[in-house]
Amino acid sequence: MADHPLFPVSVVTPEGAAFEGDAEMLIVPGQAGEIGVLARHAPLVAMLKAGSTRVHLGDGEVREFATGPGFFQVLESRAIALVDDAVAAGEIDAARARKQLEDAQAELEKVEAGESTADRWQLEQRIRHAENQLEVSGAS
Repeated sequence: MADHPLFPVSVVTPEGAAFEGDAEMLIVPGQAGEIGVLARHAPLVAMLKAGSTRVHLGDGEVREFATGPGFFQVLESRAIALVDDAVAAGEIDAARARKQLEDAQAELEKVEAGESTADRWQLEQRIRHAENQLEVSGAS
């Protein structure tokens, strides 16, 4: 039996829902640190950075995702994380993550050399997300 009441949780990417279901608790990587919410949490809107998002389903079961930057909203009866990418910990492709990391680092070097007008913040988030995937997968 759950220690806390369950509430609807969604982790959504542009491609669709990475997770949709009931959970005891959701922990997301907020800009100023991790944000954890339970059922009946006060309404909240926050920006998310790339990091680890953990959905606590109850009875000790946790689903972990390496998520990219995005937004987080808590309403009276549900929590929604809108992120640019979400990869379940068990489905992380370490080779793909390393390639994303190398590509983003190369583009950032071009920005620093004045050879590219790419958005520095976006590149830094892509780097952090790739590093996070490697960390979550244990391949870092």
